[in-house]
Amino acid sequence: MSTSDSNQSDVDIASYIDHTLLAVQAGDREVELLCADAITFKVAAVCVSPTKVPVAVRAVGGQLPVASVCGFPSGAHPSTTKIADAVYAVETGAAEVDMVLNLGLVNDGRWSDVEADVQAVRDVAPSPVVLKVIIESAILSDEEIVACCAAAEQAGADFVKTSTGFHPAGGASLDAVRLMAETVGGRLGVKASGGIRTRKAALDMIAAGATRLGTSSTEKILKG
Repeated sequence: MSTSDSNQSDVDIASYIDHTLLAVQAGDREVELLCADAITFKVAAVCVSPTKVPVAVRAVGGQLPVASVCGFPSGAHPSTTKIADAVYAVETGAAEVDMVLNLGLVNDGRWSDVEADVQAVRDVAPSPVVLKVIIESAILSDEEIVACCAAAEQAGADFVKTSTGFHPAGGASLDAVRLMAETVGGRLGVKASGGIRTRKAALDMIAAGATRLGTSSTEKILKG
């Protein structure tokens, strides 16, 4: 076994994972099962849709943080809508909020407005709430990825996140994770999300600089 393989085998992958269920048809029972598995797997957090936060909070019973999403999945919402999402999530017990950037503003190069959109959510979900900013890296140029990370950092985010997992352009890539990690330089976390379904993919993302992983394939990854 090589030194690299040995180092990877020592990684506690579960501690990186946001065990995720964002299917629009998910009911309370599915969320409860998600949370039971998350407790068994000892993951970092569970991530659910906003209206399922109360269900998840009850189901984890304080054993794990609950994350939810904001402006999901398009990000093409007014900041007031994202504020309402975030307020509801936090008031019902979410400890983490994953918000989607307004990608139309990114496309137009309106970076001060991109930052203001993130700041609006940060203001209503202040620390210790963990704020992750989804940039949908698969549709961005390297320059746009860097600029999105800078805007998120300037607005006080805790993480930048690759993807919603819902965009047809795709999810996380190793190149995007590396660039995001280099850009934030350890000052923010980097969450890789979208298409991570195997142990190897998870380990490769961690090696590239991911400090959190979003996946609905947790059991497959951990038993792989």
